[in-house]
Amino acid sequence: MNWKAILTIFAVASFHLLPRAHGAETQPGLLKAEFIYETAPFPSCHATTIVEPAGGGLVAAWFGGTAEKNPDVGIWTSRHADGKWTVPVEVANGVQNDGSRHPCWNPVLFQPKSGPLMLFYKVGPSPSTWWGLLRTSADGGRTWSDARRLLDGILGPIKNKPVQLANGDLLCPTSSETDERVSQWRVHFERSTDLGKTWTVTAPPAGHGTNEVNAIQPSVLLHGGGKLQALGRTRSGRIFESWSDDDGRSWSGLALTSLPNPNSGTDAVTLRDGRHLLIYNHTARGRSPLNLAVSRDGTTWAAALVLEDEPKMEFSYPAIVQTGDGLVHITYTWKRKKVRHTVIDPAKLAPREMVNGQWPK
Repeated sequence: MNWKAILTIFAVASFHLLPRAHGAETQPGLLKAEFIYETAPFPSCHATTIVEPAGGGLVAAWFGGTAEKNPDVGIWTSRHADGKWTVPVEVANGVQNDGSRHPCWNPVLFQPKSGPLMLFYKVGPSPSTWWGLLRTSADGGRTWSDARRLLDGILGPIKNKPVQLANGDLLCPTSSETDERVSQWRVHFERSTDLGKTWTVTAPPAGHGTNEVNAIQPSVLLHGGGKLQALGRTRSGRIFESWSDDDGRSWSGLALTSLPNPNSGTDAVTLRDGRHLLIYNHTARGRSPLNLAVSRDGTTWAAALVLEDEPKMEFSYPAIVQTGDGLVHITYTWKRKKVRHTVIDPAKLAPREMVNGQWPK
């Protein structure tokens, strides 16, 4: 056998050893997949968020520490500058005035149409007892203001980004886990007309309860004319949805979609061309695979990409945004060890039809 044939065999074998998401050329629209960092001063990470700040570039955040719920868990950020991600920096922790320390949870980055970059996050011993805080940055995430605790009863966006409505209102998809003994999960929405200084709360949609739909962590999609759609996580084995016809002032009762959910976070975004993208684990158990679906109406979803599919591993808590150049950026927890960043060209996606919510073979 000549050297050319040997090299060809080696190349083919090496290609098939690559994780599915790493072979970007094998899936239309998948341009790039990378880790934001290779090493970090914390062993565990979770709950990523990503944004394009007003000055351009990207900022990502997540919580990191020895393990989720441990008091040493803080909020870490990295900026994408000069073609690479900066070294992660801790920008918030749960140290209290009396010297005690609580874990930080679920950062959410958001850039309003005007004003500074916003970083929402939670601090507290558990999801049933945490409280919401807000920091802002006037320089694209390089430096941050002191933390400001949100009003009592206001948590801010609980996992996924707010949406800014045509009138400038900030609508935050949020939820509460008020009684862990009976798994009392409730979706609700918080609205601010002045970028977080004052707030009003929209009551939870109907359909909650231990015998109905236990749902948290919604995302909001925009359908035009004041019509909104919320999608998110449940303990019912499927993703939930709720609809609003009045810019989120009232919502329909929670209903289960045909898409599976293994009690894990999702995220979604409305593209400028009117289509909607949903990133989620297309399984009723476990947190692999991690999938991207696309829809024109928010009801019928087509299979677009498989980002990860290693069995018995965790790829979870994704975040998704579209930047000014039209590309889509996704971050997610990679095995609780690293933060993965993926770049997608939505114009090049080649979606395939799903039948009764089943991913095509």
